Amino acid sequence: MKIPAHAPLHLLHQAPVGTLATHAREPQGFPYPTLLPFATDARHRPVILVSRLAEHTRNLQDDPRAGFLVAQTSGEDVLSAPRMTLIGRFEPSDAGADSTLARRYLRYHPDAARYLALGDFTFWTLHVERLRYIGGFGAMGWLDGAELDTLVPVPAEEEDALIHFADTHPARREGFALLGVDRHGADLRIDGQRIRHPFELPQLDGASLHGALADSLAAYSN
Repeated sequence: MKIPAHAPLHLLHQAPVGTLATHAREPQGFPYPTLLPFATDARHRPVILVSRLAEHTRNLQDDPRAGFLVAQTSGEDVLSAPRMTLIGRFEPSDAGADSTLARRYLRYHPDAARYLALGDFTFWTLHVERLRYIGGFGAMGWLDGAELDTLVPVPAEEEDALIHFADTHPARREGFALLGVDRHGADLRIDGQRIRHPFELPQLDGASLHGALADSLAAYSN
């Protein structure tokens, strides 16, 4: 079944944690799953922050191929909840604490600043080759990683300007924070809760992004 790319894309921005499955070094070859927080980069790729001493990090150093499970769970009926498994290769980054990648990640997970300060943690990005999305009974299918989003990502400096716009907008209410923005939607934190605000249509330029963000600020102003 052909699935629309916007469904898995928005799910990636809704979930704060995912399950990483690497190839174990010992016992060799067995799947090794672990639960980790993650954030997406500008191309919607999952980014994790892991210790160099962690077992899953050592597994990735030996074999970068991995699976990554993301799910939106609510209540006990997990089989009806949207979920997907991404398959690809993780690649380490030399991005430091002042990098664009680190600033974006810390907006989603501010508590991770203490791990970055240790100097032992490294960012790894999943280069998605394929994904299997399940939106519910009868709504499932495979998607190539390149099909997830074919639009040009929002440049980091433009995203910074949009975040400043949201932070200083007169309609902004207490407890509202813009975490990230892309062509298809905005990631918000409202009173401590993560919310994905999808745009009705992809926003292809800065002016339309500002307009879409103004609408989202108005929607959550009360």
